[in-house]
Amino acid sequence: MSPDKILWLIGLSAEIGVVVLCIRAKLFRNTPVFCAYLAWSVLLDLLVLGVTRLPPNIYLRVYVWQLIADSIFQFAVLVELGWAVLLPIRSSLPKHTVLILALLIAGAGGLIWPISAHMLPPGLDPSGVLFVHAQQTVAVLRAVIFLVLAGFSQLLSIGWRNRELQIATGLGFYSICSLAISLIHGHLAPVAHPHLYHLVDLIGQASYDCSLLYWIFSFAQQEQERQEFTPQMRSFLLAVTGAARGTSVALANSGIPSTRKPGKH
Repeated sequence: MSPDKILWLIGLSAEIGVVVLCIRAKLFRNTPVFCAYLAWSVLLDLLVLGVTRLPPNIYLRVYVWQLIADSIFQFAVLVELGWAVLLPIRSSLPKHTVLILALLIAGAGGLIWPISAHMLPPGLDPSGVLFVHAQQTVAVLRAVIFLVLAGFSQLLSIGWRNRELQIATGLGFYSICSLAISLIHGHLAPVAHPHLYHLVDLIGQASYDCSLLYWIFSFAQQEQERQEFTPQMRSFLLAVTGAARGTSVALANSGIPSTRKPGKH
């Protein structure tokens, strides 16, 4: 059996294992998008053999749509992860905080977009450049969010036994490896070094399998109960995300009449 086949089977088995543990640990309560993304990945792996037998033009079209759906899924996972981190103060936040969070992450992606343009492998056709560029941007975004959560874990009151940081760690490790592999690909010519080029691809697949195995190990353990934010961090987050609510409360307490229409409560 070829190394590609072995890594594919390990990855498929590990994905199924993670999905089972997500159901058992009831992760779908706080991270339903992440669980759905893993189930989506399992479905894609099961369909990959049939899809590769399609005519090249149809296969390319299916592959492009799969990349688009995958990028949307990954962005939603990052937004959900940030929302899960805010769990201790959700009740104090305005209704549309999750939309503000999505805009902030999208804004971070916009800042990363021109940077990731320098990480593209050479030899791509114009249509391929756009999709690879988008993938690279999402990969950098995943790595940045992992580094932020890990770096500020004490202030955010999350540890390595909390699901939020465990999910971010798996995504971050795979993302950093993917970016490193892209940089290596940029200095390798597939024609001149076909075996070395393929070996690097295998390392990329192995890094994804390692992330899955890490999730299996982590999700099989008892999760640590989430701690409350430190008073300083709580005040900072409420000041950033709850400015509108704080303004309305201040107006109400000061007795200044609002512009609300009569009859509205």
